[in-house]
Amino acid sequence: MTVRPLSQKLGVNIDHVATLRQARRAAEPSVLEAALEAEQGGADSITVHLREDRRHIQDADVFELSEKIYVPLNLEMSVSSEILKVALHVKPEKACLVPEKRQELTTEGGLDLFSKKKQLVSAIGALFAKKVEVSLFIDPIEEQVREAARLGAYAIEIHTGSYANASGVKQKEEIERIRHAARLGANLGLRIHAGHGLNYENIFPLLEVPEILEFNIGHSIVSRALFVGLSKAVSEMKRIITGGK
Repeated sequence: MTVRPLSQKLGVNIDHVATLRQARRAAEPSVLEAALEAEQGGADSITVHLREDRRHIQDADVFELSEKIYVPLNLEMSVSSEILKVALHVKPEKACLVPEKRQELTTEGGLDLFSKKKQLVSAIGALFAKKVEVSLFIDPIEEQVREAARLGAYAIEIHTGSYANASGVKQKEEIERIRHAARLGANLGLRIHAGHGLNYENIFPLLEVPEILEFNIGHSIVSRALFVGLSKAVSEMKRIITGGK
């Protein structure tokens, strides 16, 4: 029997609230109001991705959230100098370094830590100097996990997209990959997070991976919120993660 950790946490990504706002370049829906609603529902942190093309979250959103929310702000970001400059000014409690392609609809996979090593070392060092906890968004690959530890990251966020898109035998294989990466990362002293494509149904097998301490979920929660409201949508997911506690 797998013993689940006592305090698995939920980070709520509210990018898609900004996506709806930017469809009209209007003032609503309010990203800040969404964050506060998510807090009321039990979110342990708020995640936003400040993309280089500013397709949803804007710089002003990041500054406002950093000043007005009560839970930690987790800033997803590329290692571009422009985005790093914003992050160093805002000094969010957490930063998750992610890959970014202009043409992608959403983040398509984890960072290749070997191809961007120089930029990563510089960004991690600069963020740590501002007391920002840095996580690296990577696929569940042993070499990437080991490199994350060598780079001195505080945490890794395991990309769960391949798992979320799989079924049958392939899905079971993906669970084992995640389980192995999580165990290895924890043994190397990394905190383990997971996210991408997770919803109210497929999260259950990952709750049985005891090394995963935090889940970052956005699209499914915002989608559910259309029907029940954001606070309730968050509380439903939080109840799943905490086992109804």
